[in-house]
Amino acid sequence: MNVEVVAIGVFAALLAGVSKGGFGSGASFAGAAILALFVPPAMALGIMLPVLMLIDVATLRPYWRQWGRLEVTMLILGGVPGIGLGMLFYRSADADLLRLLIGGIALIFVLWQTVLKARVMRRGQAPLPGWSGVLAGLVAGFTSFVSHAGGPPAAVYLLSRGLDKTRYQATTVLMFFVFNIVKAVPYGMLGLFTRETLMIDLILAPFALLGAWIGVRAHRIMPERAFFAVTYVLLTITGAKLIWDGVF
Repeated sequence: MNVEVVAIGVFAALLAGVSKGGFGSGASFAGAAILALFVPPAMALGIMLPVLMLIDVATLRPYWRQWGRLEVTMLILGGVPGIGLGMLFYRSADADLLRLLIGGIALIFVLWQTVLKARVMRRGQAPLPGWSGVLAGLVAGFTSFVSHAGGPPAAVYLLSRGLDKTRYQATTVLMFFVFNIVKAVPYGMLGLFTRETLMIDLILAPFALLGAWIGVRAHRIMPERAFFAVTYVLLTITGAKLIWDGVF
């Protein structure tokens, strides 16, 4: 077992826990992107899914029944077939294509957030109809399967719905709880879980729970700007490096 991979995994698990526990899950996929710099993308995805599932369980109770019922229903209805599309894509993709996809999603996410913060897009402006969550869920399910990056597509829909901070967070918690359970079956069929990845997960589990605990509490006291500023820098560097590796 590579000590360097475990060390990076600890950081990835903490980051994912804090993000999913308190900040809408938007940046939790940074863990998989960072790991993909050190191991094959498929292994990074296989390592992170059990970690994310553990965080889902830990964060579900604090936000129980606080989600938007219509929003989460629409996202899940679209997300399940989106996961199926992701599985079909994965079966035909090689490692370099996955690096390009994960890196591209990372950079697009940072760009989208930059535009949002610059107020070119505004939260609550021109609310999307409830049914459009099915389309957002379809895209979120696909990107969640191939890169654990379902947060950004879901956020485009949820931010337009005018949910308060806690309802927004609770909606993403339940959505990804369902998404990740559904993803586990095809991940197993595709061989993404191995003895090595599961052994690494056992080591990462306490750090994932610690991150979730920090995130739930930080949700009420920590400015989002501070957390995401660091995450965006990491995603920009990581995304650029993955694209470079995928091309060259």
